[in-house]
Amino acid sequence: MRVLGIESSSLVASIAIWTDDSITAEYTFNFKKTHSQTLLPMLDEIIKMTEIPLDSIDAIAVSAGPGSFTGLRIGSATAKGLGLALKKPLIHIPTIEAMAYQCFSSSYILCPIMDARRNQVYTGIYQYNGEQFSTLMDQSAMDIAELMRVVNEFECEVMFLGDGVPVYKEMIEQLSNKPCHFAPSFMNRQRAGAVAALGAKYYKEGKIETATQHQPDYLRKSQAERELEEKTKEKETK
Repeated sequence: MRVLGIESSSLVASIAIWTDDSITAEYTFNFKKTHSQTLLPMLDEIIKMTEIPLDSIDAIAVSAGPGSFTGLRIGSATAKGLGLALKKPLIHIPTIEAMAYQCFSSSYILCPIMDARRNQVYTGIYQYNGEQFSTLMDQSAMDIAELMRVVNEFECEVMFLGDGVPVYKEMIEQLSNKPCHFAPSFMNRQRAGAVAALGAKYYKEGKIETATQHQPDYLRKSQAERELEEKTKEKETK
């Protein structure tokens, strides 16, 4: 089984190929370039280096959100285009779940956080029981203080990861009622290897969709949509 993984939900751009329970190749770029400049060249480089024919891929796993609206649209369009061209199914991977999934067999409760600005984060809560991975709270958009109230209800200690950690670390430490932990740099960001690995698991479980069916999970409206709604309300009240 071979799965192509695509990750573009944040500043990180990442492409990976997962073959029979192993990462064949992974290319990750964490720099200020738009994903429209990076994803396809990265995929082309991986294909050239590995000499793996694209049509040998069984499915395309794409990080479907939440995250950057622009990044998600580019990743979605890339996956849909490849799926249609290759006639391959897509695997819809929740971004937050894939971030937690890479922390294999952690003894801590796992809480990825992505900065959504204005004290808001995209987050979820997960746990490993040995090798068994489970969801304690589905991914959602919420206020960081509200998240900490939820986290404080758990008896186990919690490990935070994601680009929201540098932004909210001090607040997390102040609001936490227990020791909290922060993932090291090599496992605290999104990566296509985790998307592809989780995609392989989903594929075996039959959790696939067509390219035309796939839609990103934004979880909340874009800033432009919110501003338009505010302007509309202002006009209506005048």
